[in-house]
Amino acid sequence: MLSHEGVWAAIDSLAEKKRLTPSGLARAAGLDPTSFNKSKRVTGVGRPRWPSTESVARVLRATDTSLEEFMALIPGFRGAAKAARKNTLRAVPDKYGTPGELQVPLIGFAQAGVGGFFDDGGFPAGQGWDEINFPNGDQDAVYALEVSGDSMLPLYRDGDIIIVAPGATIRKGDRVVVRTLDGEVMAKLLARRSTKAIELQSLNPEHPDRAFKPEEIDWMARIIWASQ
Repeated sequence: MLSHEGVWAAIDSLAEKKRLTPSGLARAAGLDPTSFNKSKRVTGVGRPRWPSTESVARVLRATDTSLEEFMALIPGFRGAAKAARKNTLRAVPDKYGTPGELQVPLIGFAQAGVGGFFDDGGFPAGQGWDEINFPNGDQDAVYALEVSGDSMLPLYRDGDIIIVAPGATIRKGDRVVVRTLDGEVMAKLLARRSTKAIELQSLNPEHPDRAFKPEEIDWMARIIWASQ
């Protein structure tokens, strides 16, 4: 559950993590330096004043922080969200009878490009997905995508299954699945990420590299496993 105190605590924690004061964080995001002052967190009549969505978005861009990373700074939120997601994955025995696998949602790339199938964190929303057994039971927030077409050759072939982890930290050089706000879904290598651009290198040399503004990206998730 989000709370007024929790969101402000996350902003303070992010400022500390980046070795900034709240005023310095606001200034780095192009905001009025007093935007995050303690006195600005309540109205003149004592009502809680929440930071605006725009303010939070600008802070995340300025500090190269993902929404998932920011939410993890909210006291108590990370554990609750993790538990909720874990409950959507069922541990099942493998063929030898050991509890080493999870049943995870399986989604086609065409489905991934249609709006309404994912929440704000890039996780599948709703019920009724096909499922597969994922042979790495220590991952608790993942899902599977079935590759279609040849745009990801030679690494991934048509019909291969890749496992993505939206909550995993993404670094330069990681293989990722990206969905744009226009509904385009692609698997690329993260070449560079800054507050102004996300540069993606194609896995297939016959397909062009891509570059987007951060605000053009709906979500990006790291590929952690492939069935090959």
